[in-house]
Amino acid sequence: MINRQKANSLRIRKLTYAALFLAIAMALPFVTGQIPEIGKALSPMHIPALLCGFLCGWPWGMAVGFLAPLLRGVVFGMPVLFPTAVTMAFELAFYGGTAGFLYRMLPRKLWAVYVTLILSMIAGRLVWGGVQALLAGLTGNAFTLSLFLAGAVTNAIPGIILQLILIPILVTAMERTGLSLNQSLKEDRP
Repeated sequence: MINRQKANSLRIRKLTYAALFLAIAMALPFVTGQIPEIGKALSPMHIPALLCGFLCGWPWGMAVGFLAPLLRGVVFGMPVLFPTAVTMAFELAFYGGTAGFLYRMLPRKLWAVYVTLILSMIAGRLVWGGVQALLAGLTGNAFTLSLFLAGAVTNAIPGIILQLILIPILVTAMERTGLSLNQSLKEDRP
């Protein structure tokens, strides 16, 4: 009985965190988007997806990452649903999912936060490129290596730097205060 209550309590806490991260993903682009070029370069929706993966686990991070750009596209019209929000949905799902999966497997050390973060960013960007190429092929457009490098690396450098600074600080702070929920193997399903 007590284990069932603990499991239900953990699920409710993860659902609450995930809802909070989804709300942050919806609102954060308003803060950074006053100058569209800067807002896009900072990749504000990536941060809540990554944090959700780190703190709640891979299924929750994946769900928030996938839903955030699609929901924001439907509600606010930005990002444009096709192809931008669709490609971002897969990218952010891999961000959150990979972050949650790898962080649970590695020791709770600062280096593990960086390794997880870097591998998650690489995985997400590769998925973004793959989905972009697939959608471009379906619509009869070209998606070249130079377009991939520009979109995934060159134009994203400010966001990459922001994530490399901000995410480890927030994850370690939340770990120290006991707010991380990415611990249980059994109750890790949304």
